[in-house]
Amino acid sequence: MERPSELGNLTRVQEFVLLGLSTRPGVQDALFATFLTLYLATLLENALIVCLVRAHGELHKPMYFFLGQLSGLEMCYVSVVTPTLLAGLRGGPCRVPFAACMAQLFLFIALICTECALLASMAYDRYAAICHPLRYPLLLRPRVCLGLAAASWLGGLLVSAAKTSCIASLTFCGPNALNHFFCDVSPLLGLSCAHVALTELVDFVSAVVILWGSLLVAGASYVAIGRAVLRMPTAAARRKAFSTCASHLAVAGIFYAATMFIYARPRRIDATDLNKVLSVVYTVVTPMCNPVIYCLRNREVRAALRRTLRWPRG
Repeated sequence: MERPSELGNLTRVQEFVLLGLSTRPGVQDALFATFLTLYLATLLENALIVCLVRAHGELHKPMYFFLGQLSGLEMCYVSVVTPTLLAGLRGGPCRVPFAACMAQLFLFIALICTECALLASMAYDRYAAICHPLRYPLLLRPRVCLGLAAASWLGGLLVSAAKTSCIASLTFCGPNALNHFFCDVSPLLGLSCAHVALTELVDFVSAVVILWGSLLVAGASYVAIGRAVLRMPTAAARRKAFSTCASHLAVAGIFYAATMFIYARPRRIDATDLNKVLSVVYTVVTPMCNPVIYCLRNREVRAALRRTLRWPRG
């Protein structure tokens, strides 16, 4: 009979304290300058990709349509996570109201799920282009591309709504310090004073479905691409086919490796230094590197960029 009274006396946490990436003053200043530069560079690079895809007719193809979607997502992605990272490095532990923390969590989950789906769609695009070149205009016609993009965004929002609702309904009665630089699932579950078995199950199942599901689509696409490339008669043809996939393969590999290590495990994960470093990789470093990888590996994007900036041919 005393249990309801005890629960009633619990004080619900009104805010969380993000401990940030580092608490060493000398290191904080250097990291702040570094991550601010990375953030601005990410916004500039991805905005440039979006503008190039929209402005140049030769880039109005399915591959570049998905690249533009990915670049737009990356700008949103870093803008959700990086401000609290920078605030923690500049002013010490960052206080975030409960509602703001849940809002950041919702946007973060939605964007990471959408990115998984977009990367799988981009892998399917390469599969159709290399394995079925004659049917490619039909398989990836504009309506299909728009449908895949819309499904990616809508699916990310729905999954995020379910996961965020489960976490927001938990009881947080203290402590309220998150050993992370943004509001992430596992650190929040670790602070709950309620039973989190159901929430952990929802989190794990959704992570498996989204991460492993999209990885399965991408993996199957690249297995088929590999077989098709090996059957090509000349080395030049094989090189050309592989070059169209190399950039996407590199981007997807880095993203999936980091996210699966952190999220696709059936247990509560403490926000250790290793997890925070890996979080930096896929939330800050990867969005900055993606446009560079695609521009360096893709002749058409380089040509469009050269014409936009009016650079002479090298």
